Amino acid sequence: MRRKISSALLGLGIAAVSVLATTSSAQGHGYVDSPISRQQLCGKGTVTGCGQIVWEPQSVEGPKGFPGSGPADGAICSGGNGRFSELDNPRGGAWPATQLSSGQSHTFTWRLTARHNTADFRYYITKDGYDPTKRLTRADLEPQPFLTVPFGGVQPNETVSHSGTLPRKSGKHLIVGVWSVSNTGNAFYACSDVRF
Repeated sequence: MRRKISSALLGLGIAAVSVLATTSSAQGHGYVDSPISRQQLCGKGTVTGCGQIVWEPQSVEGPKGFPGSGPADGAICSGGNGRFSELDNPRGGAWPATQLSSGQSHTFTWRLTARHNTADFRYYITKDGYDPTKRLTRADLEPQPFLTVPFGGVQPNETVSHSGTLPRKSGKHLIVGVWSVSNTGNAFYACSDVRF
């Protein structure tokens, strides 16, 4: 009887370790919650047909150095991660958009499921004349971020909020949030569809 119980407990222990080992990489990292990002819209079920991002909205990780390097044009919203390519699909311009006021202050919020030492958070916005029915390229974005929040290598809290003034824009646009990790070669990407 003791041998059966010991074997059962050992089996449960191995199963628990296996689950932890296979899910540690899927615990992910972070996403933009305000204005709501495409991956969060998928994670909440607001948008369907999103593929694997539904289970990992926090995992849009790709090479850092954007816009000089990083994900290729047309794959910016997925961070160049093919598993999440549905985020790059413009869906005919039908992604739900957060209503924002041009030229006003906005508080940007990231939810972090794994905190990393951080270089900075940067926000880019599309140029006037942006076509939301096409995949995003660097040529669609203003060349400089409209907001940069330096972090100096500090590890942020699980919720990170910072305020900045929105550019003067009208109509539908896309904001690309980039969270650059300071001690790895990667960054996290989040695309938020907005309407001014």
